[in-house]
Amino acid sequence: MILPKNNRLSPAEVDQLTAIVTEFGCRIQPIIGDLRTIYAIVGDERHELMINRLEGLDFVDRVDTIQSPHKLMDIRSDLAHHRIKVGGVTLGDELLIMAGHCTIDPKNPNLFYETAQAVKEAGAHALRGGVWKPRTNPYAFQGDHKSLDILMEGSRRTGLPVDTEVMDEEHLRLALEAGVHVLQIGARNALNYSLLRQVGAAIAGKPVAVLLKRGMHTGTLNEFISAAEYIVNFGNPNVILCPRGTQPGLDGYRNQPDEAITPLLKERTWAPVVVDPSHSVGKAAYVPACALAAVAYGADGLCIEAHVSPSHGLGDDPKQAVTPAVLAELITRAKALHALRRPSRSTAAQTQ
Repeated sequence: MILPKNNRLSPAEVDQLTAIVTEFGCRIQPIIGDLRTIYAIVGDERHELMINRLEGLDFVDRVDTIQSPHKLMDIRSDLAHHRIKVGGVTLGDELLIMAGHCTIDPKNPNLFYETAQAVKEAGAHALRGGVWKPRTNPYAFQGDHKSLDILMEGSRRTGLPVDTEVMDEEHLRLALEAGVHVLQIGARNALNYSLLRQVGAAIAGKPVAVLLKRGMHTGTLNEFISAAEYIVNFGNPNVILCPRGTQPGLDGYRNQPDEAITPLLKERTWAPVVVDPSHSVGKAAYVPACALAAVAYGADGLCIEAHVSPSHGLGDDPKQAVTPAVLAELITRAKALHALRRPSRSTAAQTQ
């Protein structure tokens, strides 16, 4: 990983880097961060002569070689200084709340518009809404392209950014053309490396974030972080890790709640963690407790299914969506807990 002396290199300087690394079978991938651009060496970066030649360039500050299966996502990477913003919230500074329908009903758009306004009033910073849905049963409702228009209209009416899941290249194209702010990669596609590559390439250099969910079948931490590496490797570091419960499930819960992996992720990677308690426990009555547990474990945000009338929803909403009233109370309690986690100014001053 090449760190320049200035915030960004000129095209001529990038050409010099490229000429050197190409001799050793590598390539350069710019990673555009919020403070400065860094230049990842894609390939085997252990060539001593290559490193020496790069460090000899007068516009290079240093070259870091991180021996890790996910060197860009690694906590020692210079991307540790990168900050991701969604809905005016800088993750890591303020608790991010994303809320909305599991599945948008194209026949009843007003249900989503009402929910969008209600979750905004409850304190949410972003809207979630399922346009396309991966379903176990091939005869179940799979979503509808028309719902994308409803999702974006909800964004226009509330001023909130939106998150929706994409499952293939066509979904990706449509979502980006519509102006979706956060692309969600669901648990069933968490290790779909072809899709991860496509997403990474499509959003390189764009102000779009990716909410990457953990794989359903007890994906290891290395698998989870390495999946994020596929996306960042194409140039966009706006990746958010999302634990959402794994399989096999726990009796009484939809999945095996896994918010407890949050501190383990934070030990290994700089990426923010936004937990989905709705899919973790799968029942609205259990969502508040799971959400608060996630915040206590160090989550930077929550992605919660909410609906003004859950019984009239589609997909998972009837069983696991909370009402706006419950959401409002949950947000208040979660923010208070998040504030308790942060060291006081006097404590911070004493440690400096």
